[in-house]
Amino acid sequence: IAGAIYDVVVDIRHGSPTFGKWFGLELSEDNKLQLFVPAGFAHGFSVLSEQAVVLYKTDAYYCREAERGIVYNDPDLAIDWKTDPAEAVVSEKDLILPRFAQAEINFNIGV
Repeated sequence: IAGAIYDVVVDIRHGSPTFGKWFGLELSEDNKLQLFVPAGFAHGFSVLSEQAVVLYKTDAYYCREAERGIVYNDPDLAIDWKTDPAEAVVSEKDLILPRFAQAEINFNIGV
């Protein structure tokens, strides 16, 4: 809605030909783009502007017990967050997430 972010999705669907691959896209108030993230994809973003206001739409209510994550700087994924890592502000919660190889992933396709 305001500012700019770099939005990233990672395919976490076992059996997918793009399992473990990521895609990123800049979303901003200027380009007015949106990104649909279907079930089976991890999602995160970095803020590119001084400030940003982001609006999410979801298909279900938030459930803390179902929350999972992958550490943002996993070298196996090698996501380019379009920001300087030395200046990144990352929450303590996000810093302790597991790497992709150790993450709990329960999405399967073609099984």
